[in-house]
Amino acid sequence: MVNKNKNVREAALEILEAVEKNQAYSNLLLNHVIKRNHLIGPDIGLLTEITYGTLQRKITLDYYLKSFINKKIETWVQILLRLSLYQMVYLDKIPDRAIIYEAVEIAKKRGHRGISGMVNGILRAVQREGLPSLEKIQDPIERVAIETSHPAWMVKRWSEQYGLEKTKTMCETNLLAPLQTARVNTTKAPPEVVKEMLEEEGFEIQLSPIVPEAIRSLKGNLAHSKAFTDGFITIQDESSMLVTYALNIEENQFVLDACAAPGGKSTHIAEKLHGTGKVISLDLHEHKTKLIQQNAIRLGLTNIETKAMDSRKVAQHFEKELFDRVLVDAPCSGLGVLRKKPDIKYSKSVQDIHNLQIIQKNILHEAARLVKPGGLLVYSTCTVDKEENEETVNEFLRSSLDFEVFPLQLTDHIQPFVDKYRVQIFPQDFGGDGFFIACFRKKESWNK
Repeated sequence: MVNKNKNVREAALEILEAVEKNQAYSNLLLNHVIKRNHLIGPDIGLLTEITYGTLQRKITLDYYLKSFINKKIETWVQILLRLSLYQMVYLDKIPDRAIIYEAVEIAKKRGHRGISGMVNGILRAVQREGLPSLEKIQDPIERVAIETSHPAWMVKRWSEQYGLEKTKTMCETNLLAPLQTARVNTTKAPPEVVKEMLEEEGFEIQLSPIVPEAIRSLKGNLAHSKAFTDGFITIQDESSMLVTYALNIEENQFVLDACAAPGGKSTHIAEKLHGTGKVISLDLHEHKTKLIQQNAIRLGLTNIETKAMDSRKVAQHFEKELFDRVLVDAPCSGLGVLRKKPDIKYSKSVQDIHNLQIIQKNILHEAARLVKPGGLLVYSTCTVDKEENEETVNEFLRSSLDFEVFPLQLTDHIQPFVDKYRVQIFPQDFGGDGFFIACFRKKESWNK
């Protein structure tokens, strides 16, 4: 996508343009560009910073630029101005003159003299006059939306669900760069040993205070470590790891992971089974079930079986009441992972949430048929929206009289956040993803 002679800022511009025009995934494009251009060290850091930073702060940057732009401009020019202004406002190691020079050179290459002159004029006017004040915004919802670069509908919706103060804190947290975390494969080694292995490789590692088998990387990308290649770790968020705790896994159990790709939770379950029992991991797409298989092989796990299948039809494929544990990690809006995937903010709508809830209910009801009497059903999402979370599980309990709530048992650090059988984790709680987890038990005897 990006030629080798293109510099980091040109590469960032093309990634951001593809995200804007084609709803492409920024993380996939970024990895593609890094590999294709053989970028190393500081260039990777700068490309990642300016790409994600510009995406994260798009609404704020457009608000700042609005008073300096007096005519309609092409999309790529708007993105170039955003990209340049992000560096001027939020990065302090690059002098403004260098940022403006680079922007003008890119404008000359991509456009014509008139465009490069306009880019130069706008950025120099910002440098000279300063940024417009956010204090002028009277409406509190609009101000939080622009300050934290979240769509106004999202801020309004969350404010109605959780109050404006909590919403503002969540939006501010979503702007912070996430810390990379990984789950140690305890079938191979304990966390302390893996920590030492990674430190010998040059990583700076901290044991997680949230999940016993988790580690945090303070320096270095764990996906590039020998420990990762050799199956000692899986890149996974701490919030996501808590889902397996909710299942109360015991050895020799038969477990269904109904929406499993890329396999983080399936492999965690398999590790908790200590080589016994079996995990059946489903995904709608064949190429995604291959990802689960690849992860299982890398980790040395032999008790995972994958099937490509629509989870809304699982009861047609499996015997009723077959599984000791069933996990529905449902397709969702992903509004809990905006720190890692900022593009989601701008592509999702209220209608998407309504449509997803229909799918979530269907999968949950269908998967519930496969739970043994006395078995557990866990529902989880990586979103913070009440419609997808609380409303979905409340409806399930109203219509599924053969199920009852079951006390949610997570790790010691998280237990205070638990509300009986469910928990809503926010990004600001401990720096992990926003996540919802709820646990139900199928009654031993039920008169239908």
